[in-house]
Amino acid sequence: MSGLDAVPTRPFGAVGTAMVTPLTEDASALDLEAAQRLAVHLVEQGNDLLVLGGTTGESPTVGDAEKLEVLRAVREAVGTRARIVAGAGSNDTRHSIELARASAELDIDGIMVVTPYYSKPSQDGILAHTRAVADATDLPVMLYDIPGRAGVGLSTDTLLRLAEHERIVAVKDAKGDLQQATLVMAQSELAFYCGEDALNLAWLAIGAAGIVSVVGHAASPLEAALVAAVDAGDLRRAREISAQLAPLVDAIMMRMPGVVAAKTALMLQGVLAHAAVRLPLVPPNPDEVQALAAALGAASGIPPLTRES
Repeated sequence: MSGLDAVPTRPFGAVGTAMVTPLTEDASALDLEAAQRLAVHLVEQGNDLLVLGGTTGESPTVGDAEKLEVLRAVREAVGTRARIVAGAGSNDTRHSIELARASAELDIDGIMVVTPYYSKPSQDGILAHTRAVADATDLPVMLYDIPGRAGVGLSTDTLLRLAEHERIVAVKDAKGDLQQATLVMAQSELAFYCGEDALNLAWLAIGAAGIVSVVGHAASPLEAALVAAVDAGDLRRAREISAQLAPLVDAIMMRMPGVVAAKTALMLQGVLAHAAVRLPLVPPNPDEVQALAAALGAASGIPPLTRES
């Protein structure tokens, strides 16, 4: 089935969260027990997909050995209750291949390959890089198209050519080009996953397979309900849920780096003991925390925290 079917094919499930990487309070080491608790919490909240080792997982400052430790710990914690996709992309093809192969040894379900960043390669360079990583393991591959960070996006022709590869099956899109995606879904079997929370409803409405969310850390039940409403053809209910999520999307995605907001939200909800991040990321200021707490309350129906609390 193509992305134009009523309920699209979902190679990696439907409700995903790009999971943060819990650290010790001084951010010097991983907190693997917290990572396991968080992964179980997310699955129990409605996620059937966890993406680890992406930007929200602080991939620039979490080393390869640490990434593999997190993969191993999370798989142990959630078993087969959720698919696990490991970020293995970088702007160094050899590095990406090595990380993909090491990740594939840990009983995961897929590899995510981001468009090579900073180098701004040509589309032919992107094709060669991505095919090389896809050829490195037997796992299915999710492309990650995010030109705002990478500096270059995937063209329509590149997406269609990559779709010809037997293991390249999905795209996490943070580009927001709905017209391009509609064309690609009509001409290929690529499954699209929304990678920008503000556009979840729009993407689902045009046939996206699901979402890979940052806001899902704090609101997975609502996001699962959104996907279910679209699947059922209940656009009115989907709009209601999207409107309920909108203030939280704004607070998490528009006011500070997503990983900072996600960890802070988890701390406010009592899921994480603290919200430590590694430099160059820094914690939110008190006003940002207050705004996030208010948005969490509005989304869940819980009265917002006061500054004193």
